[in-house]
Amino acid sequence: MTTEATLPSTSVSPTARQMWTRTRGILLALLLLLAAAVTIAVIRSGAEHGRLDPRSADPYGSRAVAALLAGHGVSTRVVTTLDEARSAAGPETTLLVAVPDLLTDRQQARLQAATAASGGRTVLVAPGTASLDKLAPGVTADAAPSLETTLSPACSLPAARRAGSADTGGIRYSTVVHGADSCYPSDGLPTLLRIPQPPDGGDTVVLGAPDILYNDRLDEQGNASLALQLLGSRPHLVWYLPSLSDDSAASATGGRSFFDLLPSGWIWGTLQLFIAAALAALWRARRLGPLVPEKLPVAIRASETVEGRARLYRKANARDRAAAALRSTTRTRLAPLVGVPVAQAHSPEALLPALSAHLHGDGQALESLLFGPPPGDDAALISLTEQLDALESEVRRP
Repeated sequence: MTTEATLPSTSVSPTARQMWTRTRGILLALLLLLAAAVTIAVIRSGAEHGRLDPRSADPYGSRAVAALLAGHGVSTRVVTTLDEARSAAGPETTLLVAVPDLLTDRQQARLQAATAASGGRTVLVAPGTASLDKLAPGVTADAAPSLETTLSPACSLPAARRAGSADTGGIRYSTVVHGADSCYPSDGLPTLLRIPQPPDGGDTVVLGAPDILYNDRLDEQGNASLALQLLGSRPHLVWYLPSLSDDSAASATGGRSFFDLLPSGWIWGTLQLFIAAALAALWRARRLGPLVPEKLPVAIRASETVEGRARLYRKANARDRAAAALRSTTRTRLAPLVGVPVAQAHSPEALLPALSAHLHGDGQALESLLFGPPPGDDAALISLTEQLDALESEVRRP
């Protein structure tokens, strides 16, 4: 019974360890990015809590404004539904709409119908294009926001002149309404508008930024004075905080889509991720090089194949595989020369006696040379190669 020796696998496919080594940097970067996103979300969620809520003492809350108004005899009432806001509109009431863009088209139309003839004041905080057409007809929002935060009044509106400079820099507006007061301009466009609504004496105030209502900004510039005058012109203040859970929003037939309700920051963030992914794909594609059409089969010189495999062995420190390949090839070539069938070339019992008889040498030395252990270092591998060459030359000698 003979056993045939087989060559170790020479596959160059990456192992699990090599895959982990190559991808751990990318995975670590993704993990850090995810951790940063979660941290930012937690921080922002904490800061956004109670935003523009007159009951909140958070930096972005508005309890300080409500307390200031209460000291001047103005009552503040918080409502969260459209029906409450519409029923509260009246000549003795100032209705503040905290986030007008959250209202659907139908909600905006119903609110405008209730406030247009009420004789009271409506204050819109940082409305955008989505809400101006219905809530403030004749007013349009400029696409470029103000680059300055603190602005000067530059208008004849008494409330603005008494307050002086204030942090109104935000969305800029333009209007075609006759008799409107345009205040706190930035690059020629106002950030605060007062639109009169004759003949009932009511008006609509469009405020480009909510900064003057924040707790942590109220004591800066003329913010407190401007907020007090804009919101305290009537004895009652109704603070409307629109909510997506409002029944009027759920039943609106002209409601906006889910993507319209997403904050613009999320949309831009997603777009940036897509751009980054496209750039990464382009970068990786360029590393692979251009596609080159090539006729098959391709003739490759044997020396190139041997050199390429040798480099792979050396890169992997695979001296055992290299030695096994050299010994196997030598046995295959020697077997026919000494009268041993190729099928039995890798059997010591068949090959070694024939070689010893042909060379009249030491069978033990031949066994160590052709079937011995793998070399321990590069020098031993080179020595093995030279001995195998010498053995084959000796056998071929006439």
